[in-house]
Amino acid sequence: MKISWLGHACFLIETAQKIITDPFDQQLGYPAPKAAADLVTVSHQHFDHNAVRTVPGKPRVIQDAGEHSADGVTITGIRSFHDQNRGAQRGENIIFIIEAEGIRVCHLGDLGHPLDRDTRAKIGKVDVLLAPVGGYYTINAAEAKEVVEQLNPGYAVPMHYKTKYLNLPIAPADDFLKFYPGYKKETALEVQAGKIPEKTQVVLLELATGERF
Repeated sequence: MKISWLGHACFLIETAQKIITDPFDQQLGYPAPKAAADLVTVSHQHFDHNAVRTVPGKPRVIQDAGEHSADGVTITGIRSFHDQNRGAQRGENIIFIIEAEGIRVCHLGDLGHPLDRDTRAKIGKVDVLLAPVGGYYTINAAEAKEVVEQLNPGYAVPMHYKTKYLNLPIAPADDFLKFYPGYKKETALEVQAGKIPEKTQVVLLELATGERF
């Protein structure tokens, strides 16, 4: 499995199916990805997460809780909230568990709160955690660290943080990375079942521009 970061909360996951998570409207500021997909997950209906029309091809869109299956891939949506007040401020959010090749990837979407025991149980084992860290609209760096400790993934990949492309009032990844001085920086994350670190490895992914595809 190969995971590339396309900007914000948008990743390309290459496995039995090509999966794109939370595609963004280009008004967000990032360069437009040119990656086609078989499946697209949408954690909630905000412009920086639900721009399905920007994805080439005719992908199947998964935006609801529950279990969804495609050839070689199972995607499970788990309800959560976009804020600390059970959705009263920004509504609901769906956490997606993507299972393929014996690997479990958890995309937290715009999670706005630490996880309760019931949600942790529904998520289960996590090999790769894609976690927002920028705060304001989502959990902040310290809360993201708490979620990483709650789920104990093999890999933790920060997302939804301030970069030169964004005008959003969120924090840079450095606020999260300071907790993990041994983090690695990669162009993409290659993951193999049976070769997942026992101790969480934080990986900062470089932006994969449209030219790569």
